[in-house]
Amino acid sequence: MSRRAEKREVWITGLGLASSLGGDTAGHDHLFFGDPVDPAVDETRYAPYPVHPLADLEFARQIPKKSDLRQMEGWQRIGVYAAGLALSDAGIAGDRELLDRTHLAVAAGSGERDTKVDCEVLERLDQQGDAAVLAKEVLPGALRPTLFLAQLSNMLAGNISIVHNVTGSSRTFMGEEMAGLAALEDAFRRIRAGQADIVLAGGALNAEREDLLLGYEIGHNLWRGAHRPVWARAEEGGGFAPGSIGAFLVLESRAHAEARGATPYARVAALETERTARKPGDVARALCELSARLGVPIPTGPLPVLSGASGVAPATEEELSFFETLTARGRDPIVRAYGSLIGHGVEAHLPAGLALAALALRHGQLPPPSETDDIELPLTGPVDRVLVTGVGHWRGEGLALLERISERTI
Repeated sequence: MSRRAEKREVWITGLGLASSLGGDTAGHDHLFFGDPVDPAVDETRYAPYPVHPLADLEFARQIPKKSDLRQMEGWQRIGVYAAGLALSDAGIAGDRELLDRTHLAVAAGSGERDTKVDCEVLERLDQQGDAAVLAKEVLPGALRPTLFLAQLSNMLAGNISIVHNVTGSSRTFMGEEMAGLAALEDAFRRIRAGQADIVLAGGALNAEREDLLLGYEIGHNLWRGAHRPVWARAEEGGGFAPGSIGAFLVLESRAHAEARGATPYARVAALETERTARKPGDVARALCELSARLGVPIPTGPLPVLSGASGVAPATEEELSFFETLTARGRDPIVRAYGSLIGHGVEAHLPAGLALAALALRHGQLPPPSETDDIELPLTGPVDRVLVTGVGHWRGEGLALLERISERTI
């Protein structure tokens, strides 16, 4: 690998973001206008668990064929929709020649279970007690061809390829927050190394699912009761409030973007990930080591940070210890936990964080502080760079540094 290839700049040239706050990036611009933002939270539908429901979307804008929509469950619709937004924003939607060279890196869960079929099996099992016979009687007639108890994870990437004609290589990553970290790191490193010129990377989560909430509650990960900002949950045991999110980014080498006249949002200066055993102190140590591995000098003084903290203990408290280490090193982290605003998106969480960081650099603002004023302090001065943290509720740690691209650099 040549030194020149290793140092290729990676730009963000397209954003697709859908969450409880809006159905596109324009729907999230108000986060950066300086006024406090009330998160959209449903505290009754899945009580006692608050959920950030997806904003009303016109899926047909990005998925025009009804036959395509019918065969997708919620998480796929959200992901395909957000991917289409990113392609349109980057100016490459419909460009067959360019889409043929666009690669995919997708973070996906194990898909949505068909809870109706699950309930039918459990009810009949309670009556008959023969699981083997039930499997032969119920499943062949109840499951659609696109389902195997749960939709396959790589179907999200497949539907993006089919609907939007993205036909470069395709990689799907599984593993909750670590999947989002890995998908973005894969895209970043391939472009950086000269193995790709343009990659569509991101993920999606449909949080409005009883099967998903059941799984996370069994692991004691969910926040109960009225919504509170991420940092304010520790005193009552911690936990995350899931949010329905679709987040995709078009990452592109600088040379490729300039050749087609694309306008960048930001430069991805560095992106590092880790996966620790999560022994006490592991998260704080990993974040400190990752910050050293970034290899990009960060000036002393205020450092805008968009934290992907989930609220789950003890990882969230250890991330605060990392911020104290930054302060001791002369950086003054001005932190915003974006999960307080849009919920925790699991596979889609870090992609959403990078999308929000790119918007912050474009607007020159961070979202206003949450009510936890002792942690989220006001920002004075310019936003020239944003550090994005990703700390999974169970596994996966990562840091990404985004920088503003001045007109003189282009």
